[in-house]
Amino acid sequence: MIQLTLPQQLVRMDLSRQRFYQENLDFYNGLQWPGNARRRERRLTFNYARTFIDKVTSYLMSGNTFSVEPAEHSLEAEERARQAEEALRSVYEANNLEELDYDTEIDTAVMGDGCFKVTWDSAKAQVRVSAPDVKGLYAWWQGDDVTQVRKVASRYALSAEEASQIYGVRPGPGSRSKTLPAALPGPSGMERPVMVTEVWTSAEMEIWLDDTRWRKQANPYGTIPYLVFPNLREPKQFWGNSDIPAIREPARELNRALSQLSMILELSGNPIAVLENVEDAQDIAVQPGAVWEIPERARAYLLDLLQGGGVKLHTDYIDVLYRALHDLAEAPRTAFGDNRQALSGVALEMELHPLLQKIRRKRLIRSGVYRRRAEMILRLLERYTGQRYLPCYIKTVWGPVLPQDRSRLVQDEKTLVEAGIHSRQRAMADLGVEDGEGEFKRWLEEESKMKGGQ
Repeated sequence: MIQLTLPQQLVRMDLSRQRFYQENLDFYNGLQWPGNARRRERRLTFNYARTFIDKVTSYLMSGNTFSVEPAEHSLEAEERARQAEEALRSVYEANNLEELDYDTEIDTAVMGDGCFKVTWDSAKAQVRVSAPDVKGLYAWWQGDDVTQVRKVASRYALSAEEASQIYGVRPGPGSRSKTLPAALPGPSGMERPVMVTEVWTSAEMEIWLDDTRWRKQANPYGTIPYLVFPNLREPKQFWGNSDIPAIREPARELNRALSQLSMILELSGNPIAVLENVEDAQDIAVQPGAVWEIPERARAYLLDLLQGGGVKLHTDYIDVLYRALHDLAEAPRTAFGDNRQALSGVALEMELHPLLQKIRRKRLIRSGVYRRRAEMILRLLERYTGQRYLPCYIKTVWGPVLPQDRSRLVQDEKTLVEAGIHSRQRAMADLGVEDGEGEFKRWLEEESKMKGGQ
């Protein structure tokens, strides 16, 4: 019996999940018609899947930031929290995490799963945050507890030049996986990509180049540097649900109905001549002023596809599909700016309630993800810089989904601060001030200058 290597085993794992990912990605990119088109078949595609996902993601990620609070009431803890917040902001800026988070959220909504990887870049002496492609991810968890991940494998392709720069290897011309070791020092020719497989546990890490294990060593971080999370969690399951399946069928049916209506309108603008009791016909032209010569007892007329209110039946059906599409996507038309009744306040909130609930479900998951990612960043900084940042409380701050009366919010926070219910830093975090500690420090400096001037 042939013993398969780990990369060979991974290729045969989770085939249904990989197919699911590709189908969702194709649908998001506009490949929404099943099968091949028939001759002269019209296929219009109205990509509502992309529109809904982009719209919901924009609402979800609006005003996303974080704050760090001390774990205890002491000067040392407060200073540690301040330094931790500054360190996190430096990592966010160095990795452009605002853009990375938005792109990852789009990918997560489409695929159903997302991932962050937090490692140390020794060349730049800084934390490196990336978002690996979930199509190349494999995970193992602890028994029936899907929150306890014990091993993660990641597969991705490198060009021959990249493999040579990173690992000092270069495959030979036409070499296959099993002959890779003999081909590594060989000359370059028809160079093919090298499949890299990283396997991580809390104790060890392995790197495979194609089917050859290139390195095995102790885990330098002491923890798995991957953070895999679902878009929307299915109970008791590790992998998540995509936003695509809920709208796939109504979107396809809408494409079909609109394509059919388009064909009907085109034929009505170029009418079909119908001849009855005519055995042979030629030079029959449908144009103004045309004269037709037909035999006795024959009949000629133009086929009117719009008679009897046929178009209205199509438009009514399309309207039903359109409403079903918005209901299943949990994105009411009001979310697209169609506020014909000029709703505001509680009425607007009730109109957008399905969208608010969907975003709330996603934010429940993302809040924990961003908090754990920040903790991973701080632990790496502690490990490689020697600076202590933990323990501290990291809070994910989300912006409001609905339009807010900012003056009213400011007045409410002012009242809470004066009553001793909220601190100034808490008030600034709730109002979306990114650098609350820095703003408070600058306020103290201004107050000191003003008192000194008096």
